[in-house]
Amino acid sequence: MGSFAGELDNLRERGLYRWMRRVRDARKTVAHIDGKDVLLLCSNNYLGLADHPLLKEAAILAINRFGVGTGASRLVSGTTDLHCQLEERIARFKGTQRALVFNSGYAANTGIIPALVGKGDIVFCDRLNHASIVDGCLLSRARLERYPHNDMSVLRRRLEEEGGRGRSLIVSDGVFSMDGDLAPLRELVALKREFGAMLMIDDAHGAGVLGRTGRGTAEHFDVQADIDIHMGTLGKAFGSFGAYAAASEEIIDYLVNRARSFIFSTSLPPSQMAASLAALDIIESAEGEELRHRLASHWEFFRDGLRAAGFDTLKSETQIVPVVTGDPEKTMRFSAELFEAGVYVQGIRPPTVPTGGSRLRCALMACHESKDLQKVLELMENTGKRLGII
Repeated sequence: MGSFAGELDNLRERGLYRWMRRVRDARKTVAHIDGKDVLLLCSNNYLGLADHPLLKEAAILAINRFGVGTGASRLVSGTTDLHCQLEERIARFKGTQRALVFNSGYAANTGIIPALVGKGDIVFCDRLNHASIVDGCLLSRARLERYPHNDMSVLRRRLEEEGGRGRSLIVSDGVFSMDGDLAPLRELVALKREFGAMLMIDDAHGAGVLGRTGRGTAEHFDVQADIDIHMGTLGKAFGSFGAYAAASEEIIDYLVNRARSFIFSTSLPPSQMAASLAALDIIESAEGEELRHRLASHWEFFRDGLRAAGFDTLKSETQIVPVVTGDPEKTMRFSAELFEAGVYVQGIRPPTVPTGGSRLRCALMACHESKDLQKVLELMENTGKRLGII
């Protein structure tokens, strides 16, 4: 067997080596990481629900009643009352006929897409879509057409040239996880109607956060009924774990029979179903509305402060605020200096982002305090100037 040491050394030399930090209390705004207390500014726990008493209580009660695992896949003996209740709630939440729970966002995308399209079909995929979407497209063996980020004129041209050959699927993130901007859903809906394509939106970073009632990017653009497949995750704003597809009765029934990541996986434990149900209760309540307003206030304040200091935050319009640095080595130095000063912001480098697009990915949470964010802005400005980023 060949050695991988040389390739690892090459990653280190190029500033692309990755390692895992040991984290304690990551569900809070202050986490204990590698023996040090730091303000956490890179968690997807957007509404702070991962530590919410109602979610913890629901999970404990479910464990006491149902145990810690189901022992089987959904089509064998792994479908509990809680799985059915959660799917019914998600369907109502997203305004669809049915929903189906998957074990993770990655499992959902690599299950849904290959089930819907295959050889002889075509997928139109935004170039900045999440890796799990791209992998789902590749697994499908359908023809893959990747269009420039949010470029509807190019997508239209590709649909005109390539559409009509079997099934056509347009798939896009709702909120792009590294840039923090939104997909133009109204334009995507118009194109899917014009060319008879299916439209799938991965709203992992929008569900629970965007829209008047937290139903996500589609509600934000008022096109909920026009999306064929709503995909979302339960481990971000919902504070729990898992993912879902929400769609018509026909599509969900088809996924039950064809989505391999659903068919061949032991089902999620009851505790996660119960926690997700509790999260939905909060998101649809006055408390959830207050958390969304607080989060929106935080991200606008923080993004505007970074821009005023001279940082490039791209076209962010959500709780994900990138700080472009360009160079991988400089990115990690920036992240390391912030960590030493008591702030943890993760550095993002290729292949997660394109070459030249290295950045710090800041993620805001409703449970952050404004005074802490002001201190971070001052620290980042001083550090950015010293490193020659601004």
